[in-house]
Amino acid sequence: MLTRSFRMGALALAFYLLPQGGVAQVIVPVTLTLEQAIDIARQNNPGLQAARNDADLANWNVRSAYGAMFPSASVNGGISWQGAGEQQFGSLTAEQLGFANQPSFLFSNYSLNLDYQINGRTLMAPGQAKANRVATQAQMVWTEATLVFQITQGYLEVLRQIEQVRVSEQQRERANFNLRLATARLEVGTASGVDVAQAEVAVGRAEVTILQTANALETAQIRLLQQMGTDIDSPFVPTSPFRLSEPLWDREELYQLGLDSNPNLRSLRASRSASSYGVRMAKSAYLPSLRLGASTSGFTRQASSTALNVQQAELQAMSSVQNCLLFNDLYSLLPTPRPPQNCSSFQFTDAQAQAIKDGNTGFPFSFTGQPASLQLSISLPLFQGLSRQRQITEARVQLDDLDINLREQELGIRADIATMLATVRAAYQVALIEEQNQTVVDEQLRLATERFTVGLADFLELLEAETLKVEADREQIAAIFAYHESLANLEAIVGTSIRTP
Repeated sequence: MLTRSFRMGALALAFYLLPQGGVAQVIVPVTLTLEQAIDIARQNNPGLQAARNDADLANWNVRSAYGAMFPSASVNGGISWQGAGEQQFGSLTAEQLGFANQPSFLFSNYSLNLDYQINGRTLMAPGQAKANRVATQAQMVWTEATLVFQITQGYLEVLRQIEQVRVSEQQRERANFNLRLATARLEVGTASGVDVAQAEVAVGRAEVTILQTANALETAQIRLLQQMGTDIDSPFVPTSPFRLSEPLWDREELYQLGLDSNPNLRSLRASRSASSYGVRMAKSAYLPSLRLGASTSGFTRQASSTALNVQQAELQAMSSVQNCLLFNDLYSLLPTPRPPQNCSSFQFTDAQAQAIKDGNTGFPFSFTGQPASLQLSISLPLFQGLSRQRQITEARVQLDDLDINLREQELGIRADIATMLATVRAAYQVALIEEQNQTVVDEQLRLATERFTVGLADFLELLEAETLKVEADREQIAAIFAYHESLANLEAIVGTSIRTP
């Protein structure tokens, strides 16, 4: 419970204690509220950023599941070259088959393929991916809630250490005052050297306490900045007030709120929904599969020389002429001769030779189409070695385990809320008692100081009152922040803020 003067003193103290050298990657306000610290952590904490990356992947998994319901298409193409020379066809060579002086060739080809497969798993995959995405998002919310709780704890720890430093500074001031008082009494003969020595020891102990608390404050600040994901040398002072307020919340209302808002429960429910969908996915293995495929292709071939093709055409034409003459001779021997054929029409001409040369220009894109193909197949799985039954059983066991875990967590939420609410109420009462105790020790210290000043008490009585004062201050700080830490734990269990504005 910080007053305005305490916060102003903490601001000056932080500027004195924090290193000023470091370049911050993220601008941290010098007067930092808890809400600002949480916002900065949400933007820069590495763990939360990694969780957000998982959410992006889950979004792409949904898109991919829908994409699997569309046909896949591929286009293939290539070119090749074959050098001139003699080829072998089984036990014969090209020359033996009448194809001498074979030239080199350039080839090109293409193929276009469409493939569409659909089955029960493919149809249910988008729903499964969506359920997994919801579970991933719920996990990210749980990670963010955990981070908020850690930032709140770190923020409270910085406030606690600032108060401890303030108490240590006051302890040193009082120790210096007591030393001056003891020295003055020694000069007038109303105190002994032992009193002065004890006062000097008290000053030394106060200095040690200041060093320890200042180090604890710096450590708490560094850890908070680390959790925020910023430069650990950024100077700041926490300014959010944390006041004591009587815990009047109803336990059953908090329990119902926790069932709806607790991020861990929400994550478990989302995981259970995804697991339930997984059971249906496992059962889809019994459904038939449909596959539809279509393809078309083409090729080109271009020779480096058409001499061989012209030679082959001439030989074929000569063979046709000879066959024509042979059939004319046979027809002439018939009792009723048929009119002879004009064998000159089968002779090889220069125009045919030129057509062969002109046709040797297809490379690389004048494709000759191949016959297209289309296929449809349906597959119905009958027996797969009991693997489908095992997968269904595994999915059901996982779902049952999540149900049990969810029930356990719900019971745990009720018990945690009950115990933590009792802790908050006890901490509130302790803080009130410590506040009363501080009033008593303040009065005792004032009386002891006055008695020592007028010589009615020795230094031991003053030192004992001073010790009680320091203990009461520290116990009050501990009680106040124990209340706020217990309240932060209760809010983390409930899953939302329950503080009164």
